[in-house]
Amino acid sequence: MTEALDSLLDLLDLEQIEQDYFRGRSRSAVVPRVFGGQVAAQALVAAGRTVPEDRLAHSLHAYFLRAGDPGAPIVYTVDRIRDDRSFTTRRVVAVQHGQPVFHLSASFQTYEEGLEHQADMPPAPDPETLPTAAQMLPEYADHFVDPCVVDRLLEARAAVDLRYVDAPPYGTVGEPREPRSQVWFRTNGKLADDPLLHVCLATYVSDMTLLDSVLLAHGRGGWTTGDVVGASLGPRDVVPPAVPGGRMAAVRPGVAVLVGRAGSGAGQDLHAGRPARDLRHPGGRGPGPALTPGGVRRRPAAEGARRCHPPRGLSGGSGDGLEVRVVVQHLSTPGQTVPSRPAASSR
Repeated sequence: MTEALDSLLDLLDLEQIEQDYFRGRSRSAVVPRVFGGQVAAQALVAAGRTVPEDRLAHSLHAYFLRAGDPGAPIVYTVDRIRDDRSFTTRRVVAVQHGQPVFHLSASFQTYEEGLEHQADMPPAPDPETLPTAAQMLPEYADHFVDPCVVDRLLEARAAVDLRYVDAPPYGTVGEPREPRSQVWFRTNGKLADDPLLHVCLATYVSDMTLLDSVLLAHGRGGWTTGDVVGASLGPRDVVPPAVPGGRMAAVRPGVAVLVGRAGSGAGQDLHAGRPARDLRHPGGRGPGPALTPGGVRRRPAAEGARRCHPPRGLSGGSGDGLEVRVVVQHLSTPGQTVPSRPAASSR
């Protein structure tokens, strides 16, 4: 496991300060705000800590209410809304300086047999043929309002190997394109065979490129090029397609699907790995498989500014209702198959 991935797992390993109360930290990165993906992932970790281990994250809906302060801890309070035979519902509020900055509702469920289908994966090249962030970002340094953005982005994304199929929005500024974006991503290291861990990391990564599809349609590059100013107020969802709003759904162990309205998604498989940490238990570690390439599709969220800020906090936040669409991600180890147990109805 890389040092960057280990640091990210430490960031998601919340401290329990009382029953249903957890405390999380933030870290420095691109702009002086808390990265939205970090808050969403930590909130899902907090919710998962109050749920029986046989119930997997099924869907989540979230609102970013205020910009987070990277210099202060975040306290997550969990309300146990519902516990029945198949489903568990949790509400989580993230608080800083006495005010809520983030609100999440998440659903968990036990395995249940049911109908299952999957859309065909759209055409996409082998990820190994695509440039890494370290190879690609320097090519666009002269597009950014400040060349220091390259180093800050590389530092902020060091735990994840994220590769664009086509040029990112900041690579073709002034040239409107089809609002469709494809990326492959995987963690830079092996992860534990923990479904909650995988879904939390998919939630974290989902906020890295949420605006791309919208920016492409307008030929904008985003906050890195200074032609867009964003706000952190807005919803993000992770729910079955029948539910309106943004969404992300985990349909079975090792499979995460983020669904949304903005743009179109790319799909891919995940490769095998070895364990790293169990997020249900503070400090938990152990051997298991890894998170691998996942097709992500974006939606608006990012927080942005017209100038490059000192690396004091991760960028982030959610958009104004547009959503992410990530196609299915499969996690397995060599010789191991993912149990064929689809999620039950969302009713």
